[in-house]
Amino acid sequence: MKVLECIPNISEGRDAQKIKEILSSLEKFPEVKCLNVSSDRDHNRSVITLLGPADAVPSAMLGLALAAIERIDMRHHQGSHPRIGAVDVVPFVPIRNMDMEETVRIARQFGKELGEKAGIPIYFYEEAALREDRRNLADVRRGQYEGLEEKLRHPDGKPDAGSSSFNAKAGATIVGARPPLIAFNVNLTTNDKAIADAIARAVRQKTGGYKAVKAMGVMLEDKGMVQVSMNLVNFKETPIHRVVETIRFEAARYGVSIAECELIGLTPLAALEEVVRYYLQIHDFSLDQIIETHLLS
Repeated sequence: MKVLECIPNISEGRDAQKIKEILSSLEKFPEVKCLNVSSDRDHNRSVITLLGPADAVPSAMLGLALAAIERIDMRHHQGSHPRIGAVDVVPFVPIRNMDMEETVRIARQFGKELGEKAGIPIYFYEEAALREDRRNLADVRRGQYEGLEEKLRHPDGKPDAGSSSFNAKAGATIVGARPPLIAFNVNLTTNDKAIADAIARAVRQKTGGYKAVKAMGVMLEDKGMVQVSMNLVNFKETPIHRVVETIRFEAARYGVSIAECELIGLTPLAALEEVVRYYLQIHDFSLDQIIETHLLS
């Protein structure tokens, strides 16, 4: 069986009842499993992890997207995380018996259908990008929801699918295909966002940091602290512990320490192998030493 993962990010992280109603759309697709829902009040965003047969996940995702667009009004949305629409980003990830080429076809077909049904602009990113300058998510989302209406007025801002008109309530959706990534945040014992911004610049690839790391500073109003919010695009090239220890080192320059770390959604078990080796100093540790590894196989 072909297995596909989808990790939609929707622009609602505070209203538990609204999130529950959106998730109820999945009841029509019992073969698609909702593995995780991570909601953040400061970000005002929920990250949902879906897994199932490749021929069922897009339909389930379409139902969820339409339910979210019906219930979320971007005209009143406030949050610390960048966003461009009610259904902000929809990445599809091949898990089993699929290649990236097939995943790209699924992503583009999904985007076209969502754009037509919801009447919203659709942009494609990462492996599904139709333009090289739209490969990077941050580049596609630049200007966010507040700049979308002006963006759509210019030829360079024309969407890849869906409506070219500004939908004030729903905004736009960015759809892509990519390998698995780890959404990982490090919260710091300070409320000075400039410190988080400086550390993000130190660790992210775009500004001279680690390969396959995307990072930005975020203010967490509810917690009274700041966060280095990251996507670890390839944990084999840059493992989790290396980023964490670099952030610890950089934070010490400002007299700041790490308060806590957050794993958003799910992570491959293999990503934790290096973490165990480093922090427990078991240099020859292997996942074969984990009981559940043998149960899963």
